[in-house]
Amino acid sequence: MKWPITKPASPRRSAHTYQRHGQEFSDPYNWLRDNDWQAVVRDPAQLDLEIRQHLEAENQYAQSMLNDVKPLQDLLLNELKARIPPDDREVPARDGSWFYNTRFRPNAEHPLFVRYPATAQANPDMSEEQVLLDASLMAEPHDFFQIGTLCHSPDHSKIAWTQDVHGSEFFEIFIKDINAQTTIKTGIVTASADLLWMADSAHLLWVWRDENSRPKQVRCHKIGTDPANDRVLYSETDDGFFLGLSQTSDREFALIECRDHQTTEVHILPLNAPEELPTCLWPRTIGIEVDVEHLSGVFTLLSNAQGATDFQIFRITAPNRHEHPQIIVPHRPGVLLLDQLQFADFHVRLQRENAKQQIIIRTEADGSEHSIQFEQEAYALGLIAGFEFDTHILRFAFSSPSTPRQVFDYDMRKRQRTLLKQASIPSGHDPDSYEVQRLFAPAADGQMIPVTLLRRKSVAQNTPAPLVLYGYGAYGNSVPAGFSANRMSLVNRGVSFAIAHVRGGKEKGFAWYDQGRRQHKTNTFSDFIACAEFLIEQNITASGKIVAYGGSAGGMLTGAVLNARPELFAGIVAQVPFVDVLTTMSDPSLPLTPPEWPEWGNPITSTSDFETIASYCPLSNVTAQDYPPVLATAGLTDTRVTWWEPAKWIATLRHEAPNGGPYLLVTEMSAGHGGASGRYSELSETALIQSFILKTLGKCESY
Repeated sequence: MKWPITKPASPRRSAHTYQRHGQEFSDPYNWLRDNDWQAVVRDPAQLDLEIRQHLEAENQYAQSMLNDVKPLQDLLLNELKARIPPDDREVPARDGSWFYNTRFRPNAEHPLFVRYPATAQANPDMSEEQVLLDASLMAEPHDFFQIGTLCHSPDHSKIAWTQDVHGSEFFEIFIKDINAQTTIKTGIVTASADLLWMADSAHLLWVWRDENSRPKQVRCHKIGTDPANDRVLYSETDDGFFLGLSQTSDREFALIECRDHQTTEVHILPLNAPEELPTCLWPRTIGIEVDVEHLSGVFTLLSNAQGATDFQIFRITAPNRHEHPQIIVPHRPGVLLLDQLQFADFHVRLQRENAKQQIIIRTEADGSEHSIQFEQEAYALGLIAGFEFDTHILRFAFSSPSTPRQVFDYDMRKRQRTLLKQASIPSGHDPDSYEVQRLFAPAADGQMIPVTLLRRKSVAQNTPAPLVLYGYGAYGNSVPAGFSANRMSLVNRGVSFAIAHVRGGKEKGFAWYDQGRRQHKTNTFSDFIACAEFLIEQNITASGKIVAYGGSAGGMLTGAVLNARPELFAGIVAQVPFVDVLTTMSDPSLPLTPPEWPEWGNPITSTSDFETIASYCPLSNVTAQDYPPVLATAGLTDTRVTWWEPAKWIATLRHEAPNGGPYLLVTEMSAGHGGASGRYSELSETALIQSFILKTLGKCESY
């Protein structure tokens, strides 16, 4: 592997320092944070000129360092695009006399939202399609475009949607009269993505965000009125809690959910009563989470209350009547309950045991249960909520690392499944050409860490192969062992792909999460290293043949293991990485800081939290080591991981360890946390990352 001799961007260093618990920290690149960042994320043109010039210089440097693999990058981009069905469509979902769906015009970036009338045989009449919204047409004037939520009114006469044209997650709300084909700009421009119709089809529930991008109020908007007069139904005063909107499956109640990473409070509002105020169904108790469904006046709660660490499901008849709940699914340690759907005659839950998911159906009439069986060694499942409540059909999705996504309808009475859609790969894909394994790597403390391995069967067994090791390990989010068409460009070139299901996720229950946060956070990093060492010991790969890959909190993971064991890795990919943990968690003005304290700890008030974070913070622990090449990405309108975190990290690596690297930073100048919008546009970053991976692994000699 050869890198061009090109002078990197060299930002100025300042004398800025800060004090934490009697210790002084140098922060020479603090100036990369714009003092008016709130204005920048809503209008990128407001960015300070010196900061803009530096980010653009970093982009130019990264481009020059990867210029020799530009033909490979172009080839990869074409491969990635060729795996997307040009006119892909989802499976229509019935709601009364209509079937609703999304599909794409050939080669369009964004979807069409459509509907079809139901026939007498309860099938969609595809010949009578109505286009409700053409998102690609709407996106044309914008560098970034995203639909947050689109929902039709209960009387089927209107649609409402939220859209973001900067990537900042400040959404604007629009309403369209379907019959008149007229669109109303509500004047609401500081909303979250969530949106919910009241039963009268004349009122909308939405969430207002403050200037720091925190969702703080649930408001009710009457169509055609000034939003300044919208009623405030609920206000959240704790900056550590976010607001969200959903509804029960029977569409009887709106759910106002106040959450941080370990606590839930739920307020309910009858959807047929737009003049009422919400009632608290479940008050907040620190450490207690809850998910709510409803059936015939009874609320079904999936919760870890009453010591149910891996959650149980019980029923209560009214708000604040929690003393004698009816338990329908008792707590079983090690069996984590993940999700639930309520039907008129059935209750469905998704659970995970020892890193494998299961779908369990409970018959309401007699309480009997059965599960849907799957044979594969590693796979991913998802429940698909529909519009109809009184139905015996459950829709779910299945995929595995080698099997593209399948959508099934399952008859809960007959216990039969019907395949409705098999995701197609237009350029070709043979699942039998790949091997999928579920391995378990021993951690230093004896825990066994699940590892999902995908490789071509043609890869020589017992011969170390280049490998991408992916990890996340935060917030209890588990990395699904599902299919990714994008990975195949690497795997087809002989690069194995492994997922390290490290602590901090919930792959092995709630305790798996608890052992990877706050004072136990370093388990996440040592688990990842243990997985790398295990794969080396098994002769699956070798030291120096591994690229560590993670994004956001997974970018923190890759940054931490880079400091701890740089010699293990051929390269590091960190997408929008959360690497300036100590500084960010000490700044309560940033959008996510107060809500994140339960996850990482509060270094402002707690000396022990400060010491833990300081011990692993990737930026604070950069030293003069022989680091491998690093590629980091950022988004200028990202309110989750702000652009200056990866910018400061790359500058620090370059200054403190000049003999390593190279260290590359690519910033999307008109996008946020999720990168560029559009199903094709977003692939440019993927192709860039994969060309970097193949270059660091020495696999780009043959395109």
